[in-house]
Amino acid sequence: MRLIETVYLAGGCLWGVQAFIKTLPGVIETEAGRANGATDTLDGAYDGYAECVKTTFDPSIVTMKELMNYLFEIIDPYSVNRQGEDVGEKYRTGVYSADPRHLEVARTLIDNRSDADRIAVEVLPLTNYVRSADEHQDRLERCPDDYCHIPKTLLEKYKQ
Repeated sequence: MRLIETVYLAGGCLWGVQAFIKTLPGVIETEAGRANGATDTLDGAYDGYAECVKTTFDPSIVTMKELMNYLFEIIDPYSVNRQGEDVGEKYRTGVYSADPRHLEVARTLIDNRSDADRIAVEVLPLTNYVRSADEHQDRLERCPDDYCHIPKTLLEKYKQ
């Protein structure tokens, strides 16, 4: 029986983050969504939510530490509420999980960096999650010319 885990990764606009994460070895499934908002539903407003990608993965193939390192490839970890041209609270970077082990790995990785005092990546327990509308799921596959803060070379880097 295969062990499967889930973590929620925020790295700015969810379209690019999803397009990147779904190419990584060991990632089984991705879903674009919003995490840790102030309300239980979006209702047209984002009320504190961070755009994120629900990432289901096989830890025997890709570890939580490796997922963190991949995330750091595509974000500016010093930027607060901004990635590329996307600005606002919903574009903050973060790691959210119901599994305390995931949060410990993320905190340890950040704390062990020489620039830890400058890192603006949230590491918090998942309080809630809302799936994004169908039009946001795998958006860059359908609309490859849409704006994305992640360079196309990185989006292609791990494709098999």
